[in-house]
Amino acid sequence: MTTRWLTPEEQRAWRAYIAGYLLLEDAIDRQLQQEAGMPHAYYSILAHLSEAPERRLRMTDLAEHLKATRSRLTYAVTRLEKDGLVRREDCPSDRRGSVAVLTDEGMAVLEGAAPGHVETVRGLLFDRLTSEQVGQLEEIFTQIARGLQGDGGEAAPEDPPWRRRSSPCSGTP
Repeated sequence: MTTRWLTPEEQRAWRAYIAGYLLLEDAIDRQLQQEAGMPHAYYSILAHLSEAPERRLRMTDLAEHLKATRSRLTYAVTRLEKDGLVRREDCPSDRRGSVAVLTDEGMAVLEGAAPGHVETVRGLLFDRLTSEQVGQLEEIFTQIARGLQGDGGEAAPEDPPWRRRSSPCSGTP
């Protein structure tokens, strides 16, 4: 098998992506730590739960939304539980399953953190792009995500660790 080395153009694009991603994630994480006392990963958990019906999601579904391993998500949710921002409930239809629920306190913390977070994302990313570039950014990363998840007609390179099929928790309020 012959290695298909990156062309100079591909190498520049790859390095620009890596630098941009790392700098952006670091800046977002620092802003959330300073203003909300939590890392970006924890904010993302609260945000996803706030958008879910009744502010609740089965842990396996939350892991898939966040592209997080079950162990990493369990650790983060345990920490958020200790802070009173999330609670876990058993899944009535599956003894092994659990549901993460955003508490009222968690919603209040999210509502307090959201304006600063959105302003940071806007200032660091979207204000630097034209509307055409925003559309291209969405198109590019949607295509990449589909390919990596096997949603674009081709097989995924491997089943990601967060993808675990689960049955819905019936009987949850």
